[in-house]
Amino acid sequence: MNARLGRRLSTDQLLRFATCAPVVQEVLQGLGDTPASDVFREGLLAIPRLSEPLPFDIYLQAADIYRLGRRKGYTIRSSVDCLIAAIALENRVPVWHKGRDFDAIARYTPLRTRHRLESPAPR
Repeated sequence: MNARLGRRLSTDQLLRFATCAPVVQEVLQGLGDTPASDVFREGLLAIPRLSEPLPFDIYLQAADIYRLGRRKGYTIRSSVDCLIAAIALENRVPVWHKGRDFDAIARYTPLRTRHRLESPAPR
């Protein structure tokens, strides 16, 4: 995993990963129709998933995150990112990401983010 960056994750590091249904959807919808995609899909589906099935309250929390951000002057581009943030907050886990929405959400909520596996994102 992460071979493009020339670094592999240890088994211990991999055991710390969890995902959620919206992340699975976003990742899988970007895959092509190749044998490698099938292998990746199988591996992704083996990762433990949080908040499954999603309780209705998580959707309400996601809407609150979006609205609070708007009130504070932040433009969150993806309502799915608000949903992922609500799941992370509910489960008290950080979000490992590369997008700007999570950094913005972390400025006005207790969301913890990671840009790399070992270090927290700056606040």
